[in-house]
Formats: sequence, C-alpha cells, structure tokens
Amino acid sequence: MAVQDIATYSFKDTFSLSKVQFDKACTINHNEQINAYGIYWIQEGKGTYNIDFEEYSFEDNVLFFLSPNQVFTVDSEKIKTAYKLTFVRDFYCIQTHDKEVACNGILFNNIYETPFVKPCEKDTAKLNFILESLVEEFQQNETAQYDMLQAYLKQFIIHAVRVKKENHVIKEDTETRLFKDFSLLVEQNFKKLHSVTDYANRLGISPKSVTKHFQKLGTKTPSQFIKNRILLEAKRLLIYTDKTVKEIAFELGFNDPAYFTRFFTKAISKSPLQFKKEY
Repeated sequence: MAVQDIATYSFKDTFSLSKVQFDKACTINHNEQINAYGIYWIQEGKGTYNIDFEEYSFEDNVLFFLSPNQVFTVDSEKIKTAYKLTFVRDFYCIQTHDKEVACNGILFNNIYETPFVKPCEKDTAKLNFILESLVEEFQQNETAQYDMLQAYLKQFIIHAVRVKKENHVIKEDTETRLFKDFSLLVEQNFKKLHSVTDYANRLGISPKSVTKHFQKLGTKTPSQFIKNRILLEAKRLLIYTDKTVKEIAFELGFNDPAYFTRFFTKAISKSPLQFKKEY
C-alpha cells in the first residue's frame, strides 16, 4: 500500500489532525481497536469497512465517527484523499458538551445505526474551511491555543450533527428520547445490569412501557438491545485481549462462566473459543 503524502498536526497527544493522500489505500491494514474518539472524512474514494463486526460500504465524500473501544477493520478501499481527526476525552468530552452539541448517540456511540454522514457541496465547503482553520491554528504557537483548537473541533462536530439531521430524520418524540436514554444507560451499565427491569427502574417507568416504546419505533426489543451490547463487548474482549473466557464472563457480570458460554454460543452459533480462533 503506497502512501503518497501524510501531513499530521497534534496538540500534546490529546488532539491530532492528519491529511492523507493515498496512491492506493489504506486507512489501516489490520484490525484495530480504537482507543480515542475518531472522525474520518473520506473526500475521494470508495471501500468497505467493518465497524464492530458489521460491514458497511461507501463511495466518495463521507464522514464516519468512531468511539473508544470500537473495532475498526478495513475490508477493502481505494482512497485518494482523506482526513482523520482524533481526540481523547480530556481534550473534548462529548458527554459534558452533549447539551450544547447533541452529538452523543447521533455521531458517537451511534444508536441510529447509520454510520456515515454524507455532506452536500455547501456543507463540504464549510467543513473544509473549519479544517483549514484548524491547520492554521496548529501551525501557530499562540496563547490559548487549546481553546481555539477545541472551538474549531466543536464547530466541526456541530456542523456534522446538522448534516446528519438533514439527511436522516431524527425524531424528538417521546419514543425516540426514551430510546436514546435507554441506550446510553445500557452503555454505562451493561457489565453489571442485564435485565430490562433494571433499566426501567432507573428510567422510572415499567418494563412493559419500555417494550411498547421500542415497538412503536419498530426496533429490536429492549432485552435484545442489552444482549447485543454484551455480545459486542464479549467479541471485543475475545479478539483484543488475552483474557480467558472465565475472566471475560466475570467482567461482563456473569457469575457462572458456563452460563456465559451457553449465552454466547446460542447467539453466535459458535463458542467463545471458536469465535476467537476463526476471527
């Protein structure tokens, strides 16, 4: 894979911007578990990516957003120009700024299951302007550089949220708000809380009400949602750690490793060890 040119700018190992021009691919050439927030903007190119064991294809001018611990694999790609922004929670915390920016659950920790954002020509020009401003700021060594860089990153994220909302109808009705609240609650507690009742109690409604809300949205059941999140983490741990099945079972809140193995095997049609070996 011949890389023609890479320009990278960084701020104290907490925020970086890379512009990559490729001869023939590639973003990464192996399985990678993300350890920071990542924004990828493929301006020219096409390919197929595997994000958290799900396959997605794209062609030209798309953005996608990765959160810490997600698994990212390149199945195939041919890219001419791409940008990559990475930042850690200490530089910009999406949870802290969510009331202002509303990107958590839409771009990052995406609960709408559409990984790509496709900007139009006008949006592309705006996003390019923000990136050019970022590069200019990176190249300076002025006072309050952290604040300026964070402000430009925030602008980029806000604009991406607007593009996402323009292209994908994101309702703000009761069902959708509850779905988001439930999803984020699961993200924070799935290692110790496994039942719908646990989450319903925290939301202050009955388990039946949660199920009815999910039915109205036409999505998977609440119990399936919890189960899928546990399975995803199990896959990540099997592939990217040296932990034993027993250790993984305990980490995910299972008191009986044998029960965890049955749970995994029933869902995946492979035992945890088979999955690890084949992947």
